[in-house]
Amino acid sequence: VRGLTKRIGQQEILRGIDLTVPKGETLVIIGRSGGGKSVLLKHLIGLMQPDAGEIWIEGENIIGLSERKLAAIRKKVGILFQSGALFDSMTVEENIAFPLREAGERDSDVIREKVNEMLEVMEMEGQQEKMPVNLSGGMKKRVGLARSIIRRPSCILYDEPTSGLDPVVSDSINQLIRRLQERFHVTSVVVTHDMKSAFHIADHIAYLHEGRIYFYGTSEELHASP
Repeated sequence: VRGLTKRIGQQEILRGIDLTVPKGETLVIIGRSGGGKSVLLKHLIGLMQPDAGEIWIEGENIIGLSERKLAAIRKKVGILFQSGALFDSMTVEENIAFPLREAGERDSDVIREKVNEMLEVMEMEGQQEKMPVNLSGGMKKRVGLARSIIRRPSCILYDEPTSGLDPVVSDSINQLIRRLQERFHVTSVVVTHDMKSAFHIADHIAYLHEGRIYFYGTSEELHASP
C-alpha cells in the first residue's frame, strides 16, 4: 500500500497510508473505532477506491481495475466479516460450499469432501446440517472463516475476528488464525481492538490513528515502545 488517501464527505479518513505485508506473514492493524481500519481493509480488495495512492497485490496495482480484473484478484483473497455474515437460510454445509458453487463447481462429492476438510480444520466435524440460528457466536465465526478459505486464497482479511466473543472463544479463534497461517502459508491482515489477540497472532503490528500509521513493528517492539 503506497500513499493511500481517502476522504468521505468532509472527513479525511486515510491520510497517506504506506504498508507492506510480506507473503505468509500476519499483519495486525490496531487503532480506536472510527480510525479508518475497516475502510483500509475495504480498499485492499477494491470494494472502495482511494482518492490517491496505489495498492499492489502480487505485482499488480489494483487501483482502477475493471470489476472483471478485480474478480481475478479477489479469488486470491478471503475475507472474514465482523459478524461472520452467514446466509440465514442455508445450512453450515451450504454456507461453506457457497464460494465453490459460485465458481462453477457442480460435483457434489468434490464439494462435500472440501466442506468436510474445512470443518475438520475448524474443529467442527459433524455440524454440516446445522442452521446459523443454532450456532454460537464463535461457531458462526468459524463457519464464516471456513467459507472464506475453502478456495484456498493466498491472503485472508479479518475484520474484528474476536469482537463480541468471550476470552476462551477469542483464544480459540486466535489459535485458528495461527494454524491457518502455518497449514496453508496464507498471508493475513487482521483488524482488531483486542491487544491480547494482536500480541498472540501478529508477526508485525501497525497502529492506525486518525488516518495515519503511527507505529509499525513487531510485538516486542510495541511492548518496548513508550
